Amino acid sequence: MKNKKKTIGVILGIGMILISVLGCTSPKDTGVSSSAESSEKIELALITDLGHIDDRSFNQAAWQGVQQYAKENGVTYAYYEPEEGTTDSYVESIDQAIAKGAKLVVCPGYLFASAVFIAQDRYPDVAFILVDGEPHDAANTVSKTGENVLSILYQEEQAGFLAGYAAVKDGHRKLGFMGGLAVPAVIRYGYGFVQGANLAAQELGIDTEIKYNYTGTFIGNPEIQAKAAAWYAEGTEVIFTCGGAIVESVIDAAEEHDNAKVIGVDVDQSDLSKTVITSAMKMVTSSVYSGIQDYYSNAFAGGTTQTFSAANNGIGLPMDTSTFRSFSQQDYQDAYAKLVSGEIGVANQTEDSTTADLPLLATTVTYIK
Repeated sequence: MKNKKKTIGVILGIGMILISVLGCTSPKDTGVSSSAESSEKIELALITDLGHIDDRSFNQAAWQGVQQYAKENGVTYAYYEPEEGTTDSYVESIDQAIAKGAKLVVCPGYLFASAVFIAQDRYPDVAFILVDGEPHDAANTVSKTGENVLSILYQEEQAGFLAGYAAVKDGHRKLGFMGGLAVPAVIRYGYGFVQGANLAAQELGIDTEIKYNYTGTFIGNPEIQAKAAAWYAEGTEVIFTCGGAIVESVIDAAEEHDNAKVIGVDVDQSDLSKTVITSAMKMVTSSVYSGIQDYYSNAFAGGTTQTFSAANNGIGLPMDTSTFRSFSQQDYQDAYAKLVSGEIGVANQTEDSTTADLPLLATTVTYIK
């Protein structure tokens, strides 16, 4: 039996390597041969961050932008899945994509910052779209965005704010924030979430409580499910999951408790479970699509950083699929308009993974390791 399991493991490992090389779409979608030895050039590539291409979150949203443009314009495309979440592994996947003919490489995630910092000089004739970060060295002491790199950032604190504000306005008093790795985007989401809950509580003249935790991973696991289950058992009503596939573990916990709710992240995750009442979104698919379109239109904004916020419809909640009890479309539009006008200002924090510096008047945050 032991040898049989080993054989199965080898076969599965080979299968995953082939999937990483060829991408997840069929040949009729991409024009890419199904043979790993194919000489077919693949000019548009995406390298996945931690997790998988179908994580129902950040990787998948970026991939959808790649697919949409490629299918509309007959461009060959594929994704490559690094063996590890390390700079060396990311660079190796970038090397592989370029060896296969990539002219433009999409790198979705802050953890790619050091890999793109290396690759931008190694491949000056290849363009890169770095989502959620700006290129810097491993020590984060030297930053440089090359002329062949477009960096895309989002004001996640605004999306998090809307989620926290809506949850409290909708009647929730005990909330939770469960982040993945404490990278800038995740920190901003949580920072805004607390501010939104606090403002809504002040407007309602009530007090709210928030449990706050970083799981240290973007992958779901039984420990995360157990922690979420414990929170729900202790009275937490809704948990904002901010870490890719950890949403699956939190949903599993929510589905075992009556009236337990979940807030998704990055994309509309309402189709994952009836427990998902809304999602704090950043428009990853459309911003990646726009960057690719600019590249092929000879309008690539290399050497710059584009920031998406409420002001350019770069963040938001999916009100069409949200299942709020009382928070209305008008309530949402009013709050969104105040973000756009600046009447509501949401503080931004990436240096400290807590919210200890916020002057909270109606919200108590409990940090849990």
